[in-house]
Amino acid sequence: MSILPKLASALQRRDEVPNQELAKLIADKRDTKAITELVHHLHNKDKNISNDCIKVLYEIGAIHPDLIAGYADVFVELLTNKNNRLVWGAMAALHTITVQNPEVIYHALPQILEVAEKGSVITKDQAISILIKLMAIRKYTAHSFVLLADQLKHCPTNQLPMYAEQAYPVIPQENKKLFITILAARLDEIDKETKRKRVEKVIRKLQ
Repeated sequence: MSILPKLASALQRRDEVPNQELAKLIADKRDTKAITELVHHLHNKDKNISNDCIKVLYEIGAIHPDLIAGYADVFVELLTNKNNRLVWGAMAALHTITVQNPEVIYHALPQILEVAEKGSVITKDQAISILIKLMAIRKYTAHSFVLLADQLKHCPTNQLPMYAEQAYPVIPQENKKLFITILAARLDEIDKETKRKRVEKVIRKLQ
């Protein structure tokens, strides 16, 4: 039986609760047939269906990433889609499976970062999270740190505290000094005191 009737759009719902509940059901049952159907309908001509499908897929990935890890190439391909909902949804899916399929995602980093540069705040946030997850994998640590450092030098100050907080637990010992230098250099740019204090706290933790 098709799972399409269970999607939010089929139920004429504008909220995401049906999609979240469906994702949990599929993840709990480890229903690979349903996942295959969701992936197939990512290219459905009805945007409501394709949008719902990517939502369900990355929600599944958040629960059991191994269930969608084999579709990394599909999600990378979606990054060039004209539908922005599919773009940032694909980025979210890639984020959930970075640890399970790091090689594909690492090789797609140029495309991921290019899309993030032009995309929404959500897209950018997911791309940074991907970099941080890769940095925690020894094979990709050095290059991922270089890319992350470049992002931190130019990212919006609004996002800087969150990125710093996410990254500092996996910053390699040999890169801590440079990481601190980058953050310290941007402190005067941060207008909101609460955000500045968050960055200062990260700096203190690394010293």
